Amino acid sequence: MDTLSLCYIDAAEVAAALATIDPVDRIRDVLALHAKGETVLPDEAYLPWTGPDGSACRSLNMPGIVQGGVAGTDIAGTKIINASLGNPDRGLPRAAGLVVLFDPLTARPRSLLDGTAISALRTAAVSVCAIEQLASATGVVALVGCGALAAAHLNLMLTRLPDVTEVRLFDRVPERAAALGASVGRDVRVVRSAEEAVRGADIVVPVTTTTEGYLPMSWLAPGAVVVNVSLDDVLPDVVHGAGLVVVDDWGLVAADDRRLLGRMLRGGEIYGPHEQAPAVPARRIDAELGEILIGAHPGRAARDDVVLVNPFGMAIADLAIAGAVERKVRQEGGGRWLPFG
Repeated sequence: MDTLSLCYIDAAEVAAALATIDPVDRIRDVLALHAKGETVLPDEAYLPWTGPDGSACRSLNMPGIVQGGVAGTDIAGTKIINASLGNPDRGLPRAAGLVVLFDPLTARPRSLLDGTAISALRTAAVSVCAIEQLASATGVVALVGCGALAAAHLNLMLTRLPDVTEVRLFDRVPERAAALGASVGRDVRVVRSAEEAVRGADIVVPVTTTTEGYLPMSWLAPGAVVVNVSLDDVLPDVVHGAGLVVVDDWGLVAADDRRLLGRMLRGGEIYGPHEQAPAVPARRIDAELGEILIGAHPGRAARDDVVLVNPFGMAIADLAIAGAVERKVRQEGGGRWLPFG
């Protein structure tokens, strides 16, 4: 059997390559391809367990294919992202992962990349893409939760959104919010509650680990855009009351029973963007973000509408960014070649 060299790209090389890539443009491209049916996106595999110390742990395996477009060639692979809610208390990031890219011809693994920074940047880039497309104002930004994902969001928003005048940060651990504020090199407000952060904000991004909702419609200013990155921060009345509700992929959302929209679907409260209305009154999910990007859906109808964006997280977005990292590293002769196969 022929041997195959597997290229391992470590965290430092990934970070250096990411600094040269425009992640929002990559995300915009891949979302448009997804809306046109030029991707393959199976359901994720979800593996939960309880750690020896009682902490909640999980592993996600998320395969996909981006066909042409983004790189002029297919990008096939999978993202594995694991997390433990006990990790911050151990001095570790909550989540860490890998991206494996496959050879489109032979299907053999071709590159193995440290995926932690790719995953965080992808998440932030999807949020910023949605904000750029849907926000009527971006002056006041509120971040609820101040971990690694919040840092990725804040850094990218301050780069991409020139009209930001105020940043509010809240975390149940005030020192974490203060550390994030200090890291960005500009004045931010560390506030005392999630409500204080959210009220009057133009952009609201919850990036917490909570599994209990707390954010009601009454906190949201007219015209606010909420990007609900976390599982359960917004309450059902936000879904019902928003003028526009957008997901990244309805199939992934509908298949999941752990997050808010999946539970609301099973409770008969909502239905999908292209599904026939049920006999019992329910709220239609308006569109996938890619449909708005390509003009298949008009997006926001009125400036004062509250917009809820509820991204599930698509492997194809990680793969698009990972493919760009792989090309950059290989062009510069980087990576560590490992015998394989």
